[in-house]
Amino acid sequence: QVQLVESGGGLVQAGGSLRLSCAASGRLFSGYSMGWFRQAPGKEREFVAYITWSDTTRRYADSVAGRFTISRDNAKNTVYLQMNSLKPEDTAVYYCVSGLASGSYSRSSNWNYWGQGTQVTVSS
Repeated sequence: QVQLVESGGGLVQAGGSLRLSCAASGRLFSGYSMGWFRQAPGKEREFVAYITWSDTTRRYADSVAGRFTISRDNAKNTVYLQMNSLKPEDTAVYYCVSGLASGSYSRSSNWNYWGQGTQVTVSS
């Protein structure tokens, strides 16, 4: 079992930055890909970013590419999401995920473990 705890959310003005952290505990952080999803009010949960265990591959949703950066520190069992040039449409609850079962990393149903989420609100 893996436990994921997100932090770093908050209220920021458009154009500002936030850095989300996700601390993992329990077994199997080692070797696991990690990712971030988000869900805005009234919308479907959507993929944001993905990183492999070895950090050889990073992928981003088109809507955040060039503004967001995913990274990880395996020694600290932590994955990060640096969010720059934030827009009001980035407002959502952000979820950390781990344990990609199979298939595409961009499908939420393919991930086994989810954090509780952290709220990000971007004001215009």
